[in-house]
Amino acid sequence: MNKLAKSFIIVFILFLALSLIFSAIENASLKTTKVSFSEAIQVLKEEGITKVVIHPNRIHIFLQDDSILITERELNVSFPETLQSFGFSSEEISSLNIEIEGDGASAIFFTIILPILIPVLLIGFLLFYSFRRANQGAMQIFSFSRSNIKLFSPSKDRITFKDVAGLKETKEELKEVVQFLKTPKKFHDLGAKIPRGVLLMGPPGSGKTLLARAVAGEAKVPFFHISGSEFVEMFVGVGASRVRDTFATAKKAAPSILFIDEIDAIGRVRGAGIGGGHDEREQTLNQILVEMDGFDRDTKTIVIAATNRPDVLDPALLRPGRFDRRVILDLPSINDREKILEIHVQGKSLAPLVNLREIAERTPGFSGADLANLTNEAAILAARGNQKNITQKELLDSIEKVILGPERRSRILTKKEKEITAYHEAGHALISALFPDTACVRKISIITRGRAAGYTMRMPTEEKYMKTRSEFLDDVSVLLGGYVAEEIKFKEISTGAANDLKEATNIARALVTKYGMSKKMGPISFGKTEELVFLGRDISTGREYSEETAAKIDKEVADILKKCYNRTKKLLKKNKDKLERITKELIKKETLEKEEFEKLVK
Repeated sequence: MNKLAKSFIIVFILFLALSLIFSAIENASLKTTKVSFSEAIQVLKEEGITKVVIHPNRIHIFLQDDSILITERELNVSFPETLQSFGFSSEEISSLNIEIEGDGASAIFFTIILPILIPVLLIGFLLFYSFRRANQGAMQIFSFSRSNIKLFSPSKDRITFKDVAGLKETKEELKEVVQFLKTPKKFHDLGAKIPRGVLLMGPPGSGKTLLARAVAGEAKVPFFHISGSEFVEMFVGVGASRVRDTFATAKKAAPSILFIDEIDAIGRVRGAGIGGGHDEREQTLNQILVEMDGFDRDTKTIVIAATNRPDVLDPALLRPGRFDRRVILDLPSINDREKILEIHVQGKSLAPLVNLREIAERTPGFSGADLANLTNEAAILAARGNQKNITQKELLDSIEKVILGPERRSRILTKKEKEITAYHEAGHALISALFPDTACVRKISIITRGRAAGYTMRMPTEEKYMKTRSEFLDDVSVLLGGYVAEEIKFKEISTGAANDLKEATNIARALVTKYGMSKKMGPISFGKTEELVFLGRDISTGREYSEETAAKIDKEVADILKKCYNRTKKLLKKNKDKLERITKELIKKETLEKEEFEKLVK
């Protein structure tokens, strides 16, 4: 209807504009003169007249010089009778070549009816369009409280546990949910109850949504999907109504799975937010609590929710009877990353010598979504180079692009800046190589990427889930390596070490206040995590110690940094020849891989 109205208005305006243009052109090409009726009669008695055109209200007299005389016509009297009253004979009247236009019904239609009809039709169309829009708005009011729930049919785009790499223990935990949905009678006969809800907790991109769809695919049941933010509305009661509609829709298709993504948007802890305890978000959460474990307990719909902020969820949402299962998803290990890469490279043209194990080794801390992005970036790089296959080089380059950003070769460093950057990165790499327990240096580069003038890529030789005090101190020394290298060579410091100093200070302070690894301060955790309730939960750290203790903490942090600084400086001075050798080669090649670096260090 909207397109029709626009088309009608455009056509009408174009027609009107064309009419005005043609009328103006026609009038401009003709010389017209208005004369009185007596003057027109005098002209008719003379020679040089080609024709006379009689209109309902006027008379046009065409002369031989292509000019036109226009005069008013006497009404209720025919033109020949008027001429006879002025003394014209019948022969003279017939010789005037008189033509009559616009007479009768057509003249009345075009001169009287049409000018009135066009505005009436236009106003009527606009009123019809306005009323139609108003009716649509009125109908939308009744659908305002309906949820925007989406259904993924198990027969289309079916995903099973085979499509989810890694997460072995997590899939074992969820297989019981699949059995509940497939054969509930087996559990009912033993007195077991079907779990009401499953909460998937894990970092962003770890595969929570994919795993929920895999559960539905394994059980071959309908999978309903909705985001927690879609329940929240400005008007109180709308969110609760949408919750009722969502659960009613899922229960009609039972056995089914209802997946609520980012449930922390609606399930935050209740407290003294704006509006007391009656604001829209809390009313919506209350309705979810009732739907999950209210009076209606006989249901075959399992609710699966996902969040990366389980610490902010309301305790009532986590109690038994609501989310009975809490499944934790970790970032994939090196073996899992290799399997995930094998899935994401399906459908992509890989070169024969591509080694996915090496890519998995260089991507610690990557989630499944990060690995999918990595393979896609590699395909884009290969297409940009007009290649037919994705090689190992594109995959390795895409790791750096995902972590640091694209290369910025247009950002040309001066000779002095390039030398400072080379010594800085060589200092990081050399200190890391001198400590056997630190991460292995994979690559050093002084090519600008993102906001970094250069970078040293360090990867752990094995995956660890705990760190000791000595490992933390080694990390601080590595971070100070660039700072000390600049100081030894140039006798001054640049701004390039600002982020390194920040990270080193954070590690040193965590050793003292969080991990209890300070010998002077002892096994004490300083600082209390306070829960401030305002439209949910916010985490802040407050001080529970005196100013005297705070001064001791600051001094201990400074002592740790000073000791690491002295150790780093001593090592770099002792191995200054290696530092110079690495820097010289780095300035020459701009990039050093692991093998080249290890050869220089040896």
